Amino acid sequence: MREKIEERFQISPFLALYAIVSMQIGIGVLGFQRIISMEAGYDAWISVLLSGISIHAIVWMMYKICETAEGDAVTANLFAYGSMIGKGVSFLFILYFIILSVAILRGYIEVIQVWVFPELSVWGFAAVFLVLVIYIIYGGFRTVVGIAFFGLVLPAYLLLVFGFAFRYSDFTNLLPILDHTPIQLLKSSFHMSLTYMGFEVLLFIYPYIKKPEQSKKWVHFGVIITTVFYTAIAVITFAYFSEKLLQKSIWATLDMWKIVNMPFVERFEYIGIANWVLIILPNVCLCIWSASRIMKQIFPLRQRKAVIIIAIVCLIIVGLLDTRQQVNMFMDLTGKIGFILNYLYVPFLFVSVLIARKVKKK
Repeated sequence: MREKIEERFQISPFLALYAIVSMQIGIGVLGFQRIISMEAGYDAWISVLLSGISIHAIVWMMYKICETAEGDAVTANLFAYGSMIGKGVSFLFILYFIILSVAILRGYIEVIQVWVFPELSVWGFAAVFLVLVIYIIYGGFRTVVGIAFFGLVLPAYLLLVFGFAFRYSDFTNLLPILDHTPIQLLKSSFHMSLTYMGFEVLLFIYPYIKKPEQSKKWVHFGVIITTVFYTAIAVITFAYFSEKLLQKSIWATLDMWKIVNMPFVERFEYIGIANWVLIILPNVCLCIWSASRIMKQIFPLRQRKAVIIIAIVCLIIVGLLDTRQQVNMFMDLTGKIGFILNYLYVPFLFVSVLIARKVKKK
């Protein structure tokens, strides 16, 4: 049965939008353009739309899973597979959220090292950052979602900066449209789906939403917002860069910020990178909160202790990723695991829960 969460710990339905959007907008915004254009060229903006549309189907399945099991993904795993297998599968979610937290944090540290402080200590920055994450999570789930809200609202002014690129843009770069095969578009959509990752936290925050059925429209609206956001950035980037030049730009978004010229600031990309910490902070908070909640459910362990254990594991892994190649491999691995979780396991769990419900009724 659904775990009874006290109302004082729950969030309003519309706040689910901020939790989902804040997870989908993260470190990937700074450099997804080059990756998706490798397969589909400048038709890749179509892949951004296709990938965003596919997420609506996965979100629908997630809601059906939670409604049928009357709880979150852990409850659904136990409902479908029994105690032992259900807990084993749920444990894999803990590992996934730890890996995702590390990928987000280490990716951001690499950006700082390349663009601002080459000698920045990975261990030192990660330790201070994770202490802040622990402090926020100790404030409760409502505090975490509050940080997600401010992590979207406060840096929102950065959207205006993309207007500087219009002066140097040539939108004929996008022509001819549909110049690539459906297979190339699908491959590009696969790479884009890795950037959209994070919305799977819905499977674990579901019990913490007041009247969760009312949150459906808000979550779907949040997915629409991120789809439009990524599509707009992709189109602006493709109009600004030539195709060959884009393939040499690892962080295309930061390269566009370099042209920003204001009387009071010379290197705007430094401001953008500094503000980006407000965006990745709720990413890591929601990941570690989700992992600690799962750990609390499958082990006889308080969530506060679980948070500290997970943060220490994250710190150790972050410190072990030294080179650019190691970071790249780790982030690629994270993306593939996330794709398997969202596009393979969620549909499988959806079918399993429906079958389990019919069998138990009989």
